Amino acid sequence: MDTAIRMTGVTKTFGPLTAVDHLDLEVPRGGLYGFIGPNGAGKTTAIRMIMSILFPDTAAVRVECSCSSA
Repeated sequence: MDTAIRMTGVTKTFGPLTAVDHLDLEVPRGGLYGFIGPNGAGKTTAIRMIMSILFPDTAAVRVECSCSSA
């Protein structure tokens, strides 16, 4: 499978608060996914790590981009 986004065992903490705890996520190229969950579930933090606004405390986020200019 050609993977666009891969997160394996990703954790992000802010002091004593664990915002994302051992997240595993794999999005295939061309796939469309959404994040749903209650307030405080870590959705925004996960998206910010995918966008490299924040960086995980453990593991890594891999984003493959096949960008082309017209």
